[in-house]
Amino acid sequence: MRFRRIWAMFTARNREFFRDRATFGWNFLFPFLLVVGFAIIFSGDSPQEFKVGLFSCPTQDPAAAAACVPPELAGIQQIQYIHFDHLEQGLERLKHHKIDLLLHKEGPPFRYWINETAPKGQTLELVLVGSLTDDGPRLLSRQEALNVRQVRYIDWLFPGIIGMNMMFSALYGVGFVVVRYRKNGVLKRLQATPLTPFEYLSAQMLSRLFVLAFSITVLWIGCHFIFDFTMEGSYFDLVIVFLLGSLSLIALGLIIAARGTSEEFANGVLNFITWPMMFLSEVWFSIEGAPDWVRGIAQIFPLTHLLRAVRQIVNDGARLADLGLEVAVLALLTLLFLATGAALFSWNK
Repeated sequence: MRFRRIWAMFTARNREFFRDRATFGWNFLFPFLLVVGFAIIFSGDSPQEFKVGLFSCPTQDPAAAAACVPPELAGIQQIQYIHFDHLEQGLERLKHHKIDLLLHKEGPPFRYWINETAPKGQTLELVLVGSLTDDGPRLLSRQEALNVRQVRYIDWLFPGIIGMNMMFSALYGVGFVVVRYRKNGVLKRLQATPLTPFEYLSAQMLSRLFVLAFSITVLWIGCHFIFDFTMEGSYFDLVIVFLLGSLSLIALGLIIAARGTSEEFANGVLNFITWPMMFLSEVWFSIEGAPDWVRGIAQIFPLTHLLRAVRQIVNDGARLADLGLEVAVLALLTLLFLATGAALFSWNK
């Protein structure tokens, strides 16, 4: 292995990316517009389905949990009820916008909690109180929303936007591009040089890692300046998690890049991977209350563990020692994807 050859491919790929001004600009503009758009949309109330957490309910089945709802509050079709064993568990989900309201079924009066920064919490409070007509004050007793710092929805959403941008940039910037090189005969010509597959893949991985680091830094600073995000944890821990997450997503892209000469087929495979990952990894919304098999599938995606770790660092002040599972999974997935991509790689087929 010669570092000089890796450096030559690394610089060549970076120059190609930065000289493409349209692609370079869109990598920054698109996620920024998403953050701005969601900040505007969720600055008011949203008429979407509501999630109400219940604790002190002896069932894990979401459908059966509705039977634990006080009769005075039953019959509202737009509400999904989710069971929690303990108050602390429900308050944690409420803090992170996984539910809109937490209700203690023992009563009356029935105690409930809301996150005042949630886009739907206050709307749901009005719906519940209004459904009880004149008996609202007697049947419902509002508690303090949370006795900890409340996480704004934009604070919860922003890591998801960053993660989504990383996912598309890593998978398409490696998987799609290398397939295009193979189709155009670029890889066939590189095969005639002393460059080895390991050196070529290493250069592609380092180049994309550099681009991701650059784009995340610019996007983070820009959005932080505009929206004034609160950073509870350590930036060092955040960088380590972003590094592991980037490597795992880039390594996944190398598997798509390993074979194939059809850009259309590569695009189809990338869509097949990215869209389920985007929806199940809680980029936009929580999947709290979804069937167990759906949440189980979400655990196989590196983006799920990346976002979980980033949100815990940013919103809760978690340390790397508290994120052992997520860090270990990201590291193992990176090694697995790298080994698979290296084993399958071909210069011309």
